[in-house]
Amino acid sequence: MNFDEFTGEIQHRLELPDTGRTVRTIRAILMTVGERIPEGAAADLAASLPMEIKWYLTGAVQDHGQRFDWQEFVSRVNDREGDRTDRSEAAYHARVIVDFVASQVPPSDFQQLRDQLPESADDGNWGELFAVVDSGGWGDAQEAQTGGGPQHESEAGPDSGSNGVEPVDETEE
Repeated sequence: MNFDEFTGEIQHRLELPDTGRTVRTIRAILMTVGERIPEGAAADLAASLPMEIKWYLTGAVQDHGQRFDWQEFVSRVNDREGDRTDRSEAAYHARVIVDFVASQVPPSDFQQLRDQLPESADDGNWGELFAVVDSGGWGDAQEAQTGGGPQHESEAGPDSGSNGVEPVDETEE
C-alpha cells in the first residue's frame, strides 16, 4: 500500500473533506502513539506502513516512551488535529486509524503495541483505543452502526415496492 492509498482509505473511513485534513489527522494520531510507546516498538509498528506514514511514528517524534493515559492521549490528538475537531471526534479518529493500522501490519507488531498500552480502567484505560479493533474491525462496526448492508431483491418482501412498480389503489373511482 502506498501513501495515497493509505490516506485515501482513512479519508473514506473518517469521511474527511480533503487530503490535507486527512494527513493532519493521521499525523496527530500516529505521532502521539509514537510518543507513548518505546522507540523500538514504534519502529516495528511503522515498518510495514508507507514511508511517509512511517515517519509520523518514528522520525517526527522527539521523545518516545512517555507515560500518559488515554485521556492525555485524546487531549494531545485533539490539540494536534486543530480547531475543527472536538475530543470525542479525536478519540473516534484514533480508534478508526488504529484499526486500519492493525489491518496493515503483522499481528505480532500490533500485539506489541497493545502490550505497551495497559487496557484496564485502573491503569490508563487504553482499551478505548482498541474499541473498533475489538468489535471486529471498521467494516463490521460500520455495518452494525448502519443496520447492515443493502437488502437484496430476493430478501425484499412482496409489499416492499422493490419491483419498481408502484402499488395501485383500486378503491378510488
